Amino acid sequence: MKTYTRIDVFKTMENTGFVPLFYNSDPEMVQKVVKACYDGGARLFEFTHRGENAEQVFAELVAFCNKECPDMILGIGSVTDAATASNFINMGASFVVTPVLREDIAHICNRKKVFWSPGCGSLTEIARAEELGCELVKLFPAEVYGPEFIKAVRGPQPWTNIMPTGGVDTTKENLIGWFEAGATCVGMGSKLIDKQAVVQGNYDLITNQVREVLKIIQEIKSA
Repeated sequence: MKTYTRIDVFKTMENTGFVPLFYNSDPEMVQKVVKACYDGGARLFEFTHRGENAEQVFAELVAFCNKECPDMILGIGSVTDAATASNFINMGASFVVTPVLREDIAHICNRKKVFWSPGCGSLTEIARAEELGCELVKLFPAEVYGPEFIKAVRGPQPWTNIMPTGGVDTTKENLIGWFEAGATCVGMGSKLIDKQAVVQGNYDLITNQVREVLKIIQEIKSA
């Protein structure tokens, strides 16, 4: 299994500007979704720890990616305690994403030099996360704050890297709003990975959607 440093993870987030995220209790379905994203050009994937059997699904996903998606950087999301973070890191997670700022998770990740991104909703939380060594904070739920929040934060703190998640969609207009405001990358779940497409097994639709989103992001970044 490939290993990725926290710098590797951050640079990939910065360069691609994009992190798909998804959860399902069916290991085979998750693997097909990840492969669809990989075929579309995604090189990061956040498996969200949101339900039953998450540990087993993730363990099987790591083994699958080692064979089928060798350059995919797998991370774990929706982590709310240090023990869970440590468990998934031991299983192969290269990054940890949390819905809230938890210092116990920061300590675990920093000790093992694993990239972590906490959910923050205020300048105070963002500043504290950065004091704890965070390279990129997750703005969540992003739809509550909007692009103007990122623009306002980066006024006094231009060094701050932010990943809006929750409310980011696949349209060019929406993506332009986030990136022009100063987002480093975006996290995207249900707006990207269509539930009906998953149920119907239409994974080509997901691949094409990922490819199109990456194309739009690269156009915005190079403008």
